Amino acid sequence: MVGRRADGPALQAGFRRPELHKGSPMLVHSVYFWLQPELTPAQCAAFRRGLDSLRGIACVEQVWVGTPAAVTARPVVDKTYSFALTVLCRDLAAHDAYQRDPLHQAFLTQFKPYWSRVQIYDTE
Repeated sequence: MVGRRADGPALQAGFRRPELHKGSPMLVHSVYFWLQPELTPAQCAAFRRGLDSLRGIACVEQVWVGTPAAVTARPVVDKTYSFALTVLCRDLAAHDAYQRDPLHQAFLTQFKPYWSRVQIYDTE
C-alpha cells in the first residue's frame, strides 16, 4: 500500500471507514513477534488466531497479520521474526483505547509466554 493515494479505491477498499483517510492523521501500530522455538504447530496456529481476534476491537480501523514475505534476501531485510501485526488507529486516543480493550488484554495474558521477543514501532 505504500505509495498509493489515500483517496484511491484500492486503498479504501480495506478500511472500515474510508472517509477517515482523506488527509486525516493516523497512528500505525506495528508489532513484530519472535515466538519461542519450542512452540508446536498447534500453538503457532493458536497464536495466529489470537492475533486475528484483535480485528474484533471496535476502536481500530484495520488490522493486518502476516509472516515474513518471501522477498529476495537483502542485508537490510529482517526476516527473523515469526509474525507481524499492524493496527491502524484513527488517532492516539484510539490507540490508547486499543491498548486497554479487553480483547487486547486477553491476548496479552494468553500469549505473552509464547514470544521470546517483541518489537513495536508506532508511527503517525
